[in-house]
Amino acid sequence: MQCGGRWATRRLHTWRHRALLMPLSSVCVVRTRSYKTLTTADIDHFRSIFGDESSNGIVSEKEDLERYNTDWTRHWKGKSGLVLRPATVQQTAAILQYCHQEKLAVVPQAGNTGLVGGSVAVRDEIVVTTERLNQIHSLDATTGLLKCQAGCVLQELQEYCSSKGHLVPIDLGAKGSCFIGGNVSTAAGGQYFYRYGSMSANVLGLEVVTGTGQVLNLNYSPQPHLKDNTGYKLHQLFIGAEGTLGIVTGVALKCPRLPLSRQASLLACASYSNVLQVLDAAKIALGETLAALEFMDETVIRLVDEQYPVPVKTEDGSFYPYYVLVETHGACAEHDGAKMEAFLEGCMTDGYVTNGVLAQDLSQLQSFWKIRESANPAVAATGYTYKYDISLAISDFEDWNREMQELLSGLNVLQTNWGHVMDGNLHFNVTTPGIFEKDSAVLERLEPALFDAVIRRGGSISAEHGLGQSKNGYLTKIHDDKKIETMRSIKALFDPNHILNPYKFLPANRTATIS
Repeated sequence: MQCGGRWATRRLHTWRHRALLMPLSSVCVVRTRSYKTLTTADIDHFRSIFGDESSNGIVSEKEDLERYNTDWTRHWKGKSGLVLRPATVQQTAAILQYCHQEKLAVVPQAGNTGLVGGSVAVRDEIVVTTERLNQIHSLDATTGLLKCQAGCVLQELQEYCSSKGHLVPIDLGAKGSCFIGGNVSTAAGGQYFYRYGSMSANVLGLEVVTGTGQVLNLNYSPQPHLKDNTGYKLHQLFIGAEGTLGIVTGVALKCPRLPLSRQASLLACASYSNVLQVLDAAKIALGETLAALEFMDETVIRLVDEQYPVPVKTEDGSFYPYYVLVETHGACAEHDGAKMEAFLEGCMTDGYVTNGVLAQDLSQLQSFWKIRESANPAVAATGYTYKYDISLAISDFEDWNREMQELLSGLNVLQTNWGHVMDGNLHFNVTTPGIFEKDSAVLERLEPALFDAVIRRGGSISAEHGLGQSKNGYLTKIHDDKKIETMRSIKALFDPNHILNPYKFLPANRTATIS
């Protein structure tokens, strides 16, 4: 059998035969026969759902479908021939009721900024995007409870809440284009995880349409409760479910008050052990005001500097081995600024920090974050990038990175590291300089050895990006049969015909092939 005309056939057998394992990025998925093929009668039915606005609700022209069929990395590309754009929860429910009845496979899609292929079709599934579900309903000034539709762009929510004196507790590099519903569905963490927690800690309620088209009001309307101890916390099931249980249409989010004081410093360290010493010192010296601590290695800083100047360099203009960005959120600028200065002086006196600079105002603070948020695009501009998002004990980062260097020895690749070091989240990237197409030799060297190295150290192969179609085949290696069977039971409850985001998350219907 040929798959996409590219891979010769050879079926894999068991995870124990490591020599035969193929990178899951190269796995080809056979279309499930139980799913109906889209017909003109189906399209006519969807037109009836949208009525007079069907031209806004339906996308079917090939040139218009491209952006919905390709994810941010451009690695994952689907073949969907139809995109539906509901503007109300009722339209969303009608779409899923019909798709459930007709067994039409569906891919829920938010801002499509994911990095693991979770929001694009694998085969010819219908894409249902929440981009028209973009209304902000309310922000309670007393409780800080935000109610909005799932298609609201994160940055727009941040600006709206900021204008009313509140802070959206999630911040990501993709904030200018990611949707809050996608943040919920991937359990987004981001740089302020240490201070405010992930989506799981901040979402109080959801409005969700299940795979059968049933609308669930999960502490969402008319007014979410700050505390409700009257039953199962069902909304938590949809956080991190990657659209496999339902489509999130509404979000109730807890938004704290904006900090009166924000302080930041960009620091340079001579070794990774110094980074860990800075982290420990920050927890002690900055205490409850510590909001974020990010690290970046020399290689990624050099790439960022080509596009956005980095202010901390050696006297001869070269770069230090590691950089750390520290931010605090507090209530008194004078007090917090003095604490940050004392923290930096202490780190330099103890030799943890070689050089550093303090932000003098909000503009400089934002310029520090511009450096950190430029890491992804700067790396992507150099060549084809293999992106990995893992969790490890922070003490294991250096040893794991050394193993990766040995693994990639002899290949013409660039290895870069950055991430949320406080919560053990490393963004590991491998790039082929000047080459913007996938190299099977690089991929086969990386996978599954990279994931095996993470699992061997007791880490997680996905810290915050999810599994998508990139990593779901490893589920049986990281969860036992009882847990996976429980997950399958939950899936069957909300989506009995398995129409939502098929071929992902739970391992099924995957046929592996080797070139």
